[in-house]
Amino acid sequence: AVKQAVIAAKITGAIEQMPVVLGSPVKEGDLLVQLRAGEISAKVLQAEAQLEQARRNLERERKLLQKNAATAEMVKSLEEMYRIAEASHREARTMLDYTRITAPFDGVVTAKKASVGDLATPGAPLLHLEDSSRLQVVASVPETLVLQLRAGDKLPVHIPAADLDLAGTVAEVAPAADPLSRTATVKLDIEASSRMRTGQFTRVTVTGQQKDALFVPAAAVRRFGQLERIFVISDNTARLRLVRTGMTLQDQVEILSGLEPGERIAIPLDAELVDGQPVTLIP
Repeated sequence: AVKQAVIAAKITGAIEQMPVVLGSPVKEGDLLVQLRAGEISAKVLQAEAQLEQARRNLERERKLLQKNAATAEMVKSLEEMYRIAEASHREARTMLDYTRITAPFDGVVTAKKASVGDLATPGAPLLHLEDSSRLQVVASVPETLVLQLRAGDKLPVHIPAADLDLAGTVAEVAPAADPLSRTATVKLDIEASSRMRTGQFTRVTVTGQQKDALFVPAAAVRRFGQLERIFVISDNTARLRLVRTGMTLQDQVEILSGLEPGERIAIPLDAELVDGQPVTLIP
């Protein structure tokens, strides 16, 4: 999902309510978790009392100042004490708001890692929330191919589990490659479908650079230890040639070195050929 969030608590407290289950659709602002934190409620009451006391003291001193029965310095000091009490009250109210965790956006609960009665601690995941209306494919593209991708490019996407073939639009291309896998992360926007589930395996096709390659039937290559051998027919004689192979495609093997295009090769059957053995070409 493009929009996803790991829901965690900012304070420590026992979970009092969790009115959602796996798959529950929620709207922005809906209650996800309610924590029990009596000590925070007590601090709010204490901060309210201190704020009210600071307000009364300030108002009394201001009236005395009008009658020249107080000093301006004392009024200024009480004003500062009032601002301190006001800030403490605001902090306590904010901490109390942390006991109520609501949905940051419309979505679906995709993971539930806690239950009522569990102790929530700061940063520990409680729920996972995802907006399934906008989906992306996250692919690791080899560094040799990622340089040709740009935002807005279209790539074929296949989802085997859903048997879907889609066109993905490149949304993000990581500017750095992973030094271990030599790949870079690419994100593609795709059209959502009821048959899709986040976390499904997806195959993305990226066209590489075309090049000419030399292939021979796999049966023509014989291995002897670490050596790869092939027989070339020259003047009706079998000549042993050492080669280096590359990729294999079905029953064809790529020859990287040791053979030139147009040369005639032998495919040994039951009897093994030897270097210099005369052969007869059958039309």
